[in-house]
Amino acid sequence: MMHLLVGFWDYVVIFLVILTVVVFVHEMGHFLVARWNGVRVEVFSIGFGPELFAYTAKSGTRWKVGLLPLGGYVKMFGDADAASTPDFQNELPPDLQQFAFRYKKVHQRAAIVAAGPLMNFVFGIVVLAGMFMIYGQPRTAPVIGQVQADSAAAEAGLQVGDRVREANSQKVDRFQDLQRIVRMTVGEPVTLVVERAGNSVEVVAHPRVTEVKDVFGNAHKTPVLGIVADPDSTEIIHYDPASALWAATLETGEMVSSTLVGLGQMATGQRETDELGGPLRIAKGAGQAAQLGIGSVVFYTILLSINLGLINLFPVPLLDGGHLLFYGIEALQGRPLGPRAQEYGFRIGLILVFALMLFATRNDLVDLRVWEFIKGLVS
Repeated sequence: MMHLLVGFWDYVVIFLVILTVVVFVHEMGHFLVARWNGVRVEVFSIGFGPELFAYTAKSGTRWKVGLLPLGGYVKMFGDADAASTPDFQNELPPDLQQFAFRYKKVHQRAAIVAAGPLMNFVFGIVVLAGMFMIYGQPRTAPVIGQVQADSAAAEAGLQVGDRVREANSQKVDRFQDLQRIVRMTVGEPVTLVVERAGNSVEVVAHPRVTEVKDVFGNAHKTPVLGIVADPDSTEIIHYDPASALWAATLETGEMVSSTLVGLGQMATGQRETDELGGPLRIAKGAGQAAQLGIGSVVFYTILLSINLGLINLFPVPLLDGGHLLFYGIEALQGRPLGPRAQEYGFRIGLILVFALMLFATRNDLVDLRVWEFIKGLVS
């Protein structure tokens, strides 16, 4: 019984807390910039479906929590629904148009829409900077402390004590840089420049794709060289606020870059799509983070916030990026897309998002071995 309670706390409660924080940050970005531009906000909701509890502020905004806590939305005056679909059926009187989102200038609407994802990035950078100031940032020198037998590194002739200076013409300052570069190769050859006994040596290694688990318990097929960093080469760097923000910004840029490269490789068939995860795998990661401690929970929240911001910027109708695409077209041609074009765009976006959710959930079920469990029950 105690085990079930602990599991419920780690995998359900912590997941919902993390998701609520990330969604709240995103929607607060939309809300604040909408209010700064004079738009009335009718609803600020965390979750969907029937209200669990709600409060109506003097401004008229109804702040509420829905029964289904997997997302949220901000409904603005003049919108037809929570997805910010323009209400073309009803023309507002002139005295109310100034408060409606759809009647704002295109740059104002673009700013309101972009504010959600940008707030996720700002939140991630600021919190990560705080972690760098409190806990410090681990920096491991790219010095090889161990070469595993029969590995790609051993085959390439890498040796203990080698210091990696470059990988595929990219400068390597940390062991983490080397790991990132190798991980993005999808098993392609990696040309390394190593410093050995004062000499510069070029080595070509062929990483082997191996299933490994990350710190949050998720299994990935990842290219590995088969080396371990020198344990004596790790130092913890503490920053002042300004340098912490810069270091966090650089780290966030690397996260975004790696994610985009990985998605591009999936789109071209270079990388398997089973790495895409949905709510179940996110909950699993949250549970693993909870077991590792508060620092891991905070870092996992940062990762989700940055990923939510990035995904929402994709130019898919229904997502924030889709709205921005429409506004970009409007700015170029001097008039908005017609109602029919926007309606079909949102329908296509809904289909794409729904299909992606189904695919990600299918991956989650496979990762959690649900099919094997069901098969075992009926066989």
